[in-house]
Amino acid sequence: MISRILNSQSRTVTFSALILICASAMSGVLGLLRNRMLVQEFGAGEVFDAYLAAFRVPDLLTGVLIFGGVSAAFLPLFSSSVQKDAQKAWAFANNVMTALVIVLIALTAVLALFAPFFIRLIAPGFSLEQTEIAVSLTRIMLITPVFFGVSAIVSGILQYFDRFVAYALAPIFYNLGIIGGIIFLAPLWGIWGVAAGAVGGAMLHLGVQIPSAISSGFRLSGVFNFRDPEMLRLFFLSLPRIPSAAAFHLNLVIMTALASLLSAGSITMFTLANDIQYIPVGMIGVPFALAVFPTLSRAASQLNGKEFMDSFSLTFRQILFFTIPIAILLFLLRAQTVRVLYGSGAFGWEETRLTAAILGIFSLGVVFIALVPMFARAFFSLQNTFVPMLVSLASVGLNIALAFFFVHVLEGGAIREALSSFLRLQSIADIRVLALPLAMVLSGAMQAFMLGILLQVRLKTFPIRELFSSLGKIFVSSFVMGGTVYLILRLLGTAVFELRTFWEVFFQLIIAGLAGILMYILVSLVLKSPELSSLKMALIKQRES
Repeated sequence: MISRILNSQSRTVTFSALILICASAMSGVLGLLRNRMLVQEFGAGEVFDAYLAAFRVPDLLTGVLIFGGVSAAFLPLFSSSVQKDAQKAWAFANNVMTALVIVLIALTAVLALFAPFFIRLIAPGFSLEQTEIAVSLTRIMLITPVFFGVSAIVSGILQYFDRFVAYALAPIFYNLGIIGGIIFLAPLWGIWGVAAGAVGGAMLHLGVQIPSAISSGFRLSGVFNFRDPEMLRLFFLSLPRIPSAAAFHLNLVIMTALASLLSAGSITMFTLANDIQYIPVGMIGVPFALAVFPTLSRAASQLNGKEFMDSFSLTFRQILFFTIPIAILLFLLRAQTVRVLYGSGAFGWEETRLTAAILGIFSLGVVFIALVPMFARAFFSLQNTFVPMLVSLASVGLNIALAFFFVHVLEGGAIREALSSFLRLQSIADIRVLALPLAMVLSGAMQAFMLGILLQVRLKTFPIRELFSSLGKIFVSSFVMGGTVYLILRLLGTAVFELRTFWEVFFQLIIAGLAGILMYILVSLVLKSPELSSLKMALIKQRES
C-alpha cells in the first residue's frame, strides 16, 4: 500500500500541484512547530541569532550550486535525453550525481576551513562568543549539502516521471529530523544538537525518495565522465543560473549581516516572519511551478506552443487564485498569527509586536514572490537561464540599496512616525528592522513584473481576457473575505474575548481565518471561478486513471 502511494503517477499538472501543496502545508506546519520549539527554548537572543547565521553558509552552497544551478538545468536535459535514448539518460543522471558529490565534498571542506572568515562577513555585529558558536554550528551543518546534492538529482528523476508523492515528502522528513534534534539532542548538546538534527533531516530528505527513484528505473552505477557532451551542456545551462541563485542567497546573507548590526534579536525576528510569509510561496508558488515544469519542458522540447501556453496560463491564474486571499489573511491576522506561534516562553512582547509588523509588510509582497518561481521555470523550460539571471541580479541590487536606505530613513522622521503609527509600534524605540521586509517586498515586486513582461515578449501571446476575467472574480471574492475577517476580529476582540490568554487569541485566529476562507470559497463558487473547476477536474481525472 505504502509502495503504491509513493510510486503513484500524477495525471495532470493540477493534481501534481495539489500533492505538493498538501505536502508543503504539512512541511510548513512542521516548520512553524520547529521554530516555536526553538523560540521557546532559546528566545530571540544571541544563541538563536548565531544558529540562524550559521545556516547561511550551507544554505548558500545548497541554494546556489544544487537547487539554483544543477537541478534547474538537469530536468530539461534529462527529459530530452530520455526521449532519444533511455539508457544514455540513466548514464547521464549517474554521471551528474557522481560529479556533484565530488565537487560538493571538496567545497564543503574548503568552507569548513574558512568558516570563521565567512561568519565574520555574514554577522559583523556578533560578539566573539557568538562568532565561535556560529562557526562550530556551520561546520556541523556543512555536511547537509552533500546529501541535498544527491537528493536534487533523484528529485529531478521523480519529477520527470510525475512521481511527486515521495518528492513532496522529502521536506517533511527534513523538518522531522530537525525537530528530532530539538527534542532528543538539544537537551544533551544544546544548540549543537539542533545542528545535528539538521544533518539527520538532510539524510532523511534523500532516503525517502530513493525507493521511488529505483522503481522508476534508476540504478546507481558510479559513472564519471567530465567530457560527456551532455555534462558540458549541463554546465553551460547551469552557469547563468548560478549567479542568479547566488544573488538570491547573497541577498539573505546581506540582510542577515545588516540585521546583526541592529538591536539584538533582529536576525531572529526577521527570519521568523520571513519563514511565515514564505509558507504561501512554498505551499502555492513553488509547488505549482514544480508541477508545471515537466509539462512545460516536454512541450518546449516538442515545439508544442499551444500546450505550453495552456499550461502556463492555467498555472499563472491558479497561483493568483490562492495567493491573493492568503496575502490578505496574513495581513489582517498578522498579530494573532505571531502571538499564537511565538508569543510565549523566552519570546518577549516587544519581539512579538515587531515580528507581527514585519509579517504585515511581508504579506504585501506574497503574490509577487509566489509568481517568480513559475516565471523562472517557464524560461528554464525554454532552456533560457540568462534572462532570469539578469532580472534576479537587478532585483538583489535594488533590495540591498533599498535596505540601507530604509534603515537610515527609519532612524527618525515623518516616514518612521507614519509607519510606526500604521503598524501600532509607537512605544518601540528601534524599528529599523522593518527596513529589511520593506526592501524585499519592493524588489520582489520589481522582479515579478520584469520576468512577466520579458516572458510576454518571448512568447508573443497570452490569453489576457482569461486573466482579467479570473482577476475580477478573485478580487471580488477577496474583498468579501477581507470584510468578513475584519468584522469577526472586531466582534471577537470587543464583545467575546479579552485576548489576554493563548487560547483566546488562538480561537480568534481560527474562527476569523476559517470564516474568511469559507466565504472566499463560497463567493468563488457563486462567481464560477474557473480555477475551482480545474481543481475539480484534476481530482476526477486522477480518480479515473
